[in-house]
Amino acid sequence: MKCAIHTDVETGLSCGKCGTPICPKCLVETPVGARCRQCANVRRLPTYTITPGQYAKAIAAGVGVALAVGVGWAWLRSTVDILAWSLTAGLILGSVVAYGIAEIVSRVVNQKRGRPLQVIACACFVLCYVVSWFGISQETVTVFLHFDLIDIVILLVGVVIAAARLR
Repeated sequence: MKCAIHTDVETGLSCGKCGTPICPKCLVETPVGARCRQCANVRRLPTYTITPGQYAKAIAAGVGVALAVGVGWAWLRSTVDILAWSLTAGLILGSVVAYGIAEIVSRVVNQKRGRPLQVIACACFVLCYVVSWFGISQETVTVFLHFDLIDIVILLVGVVIAAARLR
């Protein structure tokens, strides 16, 4: 007998529910035996199924939080002595902010996960960090006045943490 999907493959297997001939490439192992894809009812997990409306909510929440936290972070940079900003302090604050943004993005869409939400959370963290480097001094807007290797490390660690939270 030939596989119902791959008509050039000879097989001795059949679906345990409907009896359709299936080859090893087509079969889906279930607790009750081998099934064809239709009878196995293969679907994505609901955790990874996200509607366009949920994407819009995730983007709106992520951008809103990123802008608010970025402004707060910029204020913190301007009020705390620059010598106090070390790699350790930056990594801790960046990690907390990245995790928080990812958590909010996840909660807005009912604890969903997946690569698109990872991208949204990572982009929002980068936006937050960029906003945190805006400053106003003597009525002049400055951007990335002291951006260096430490900031790149903080950005990378934050992106990894945000992505890992939504994996």
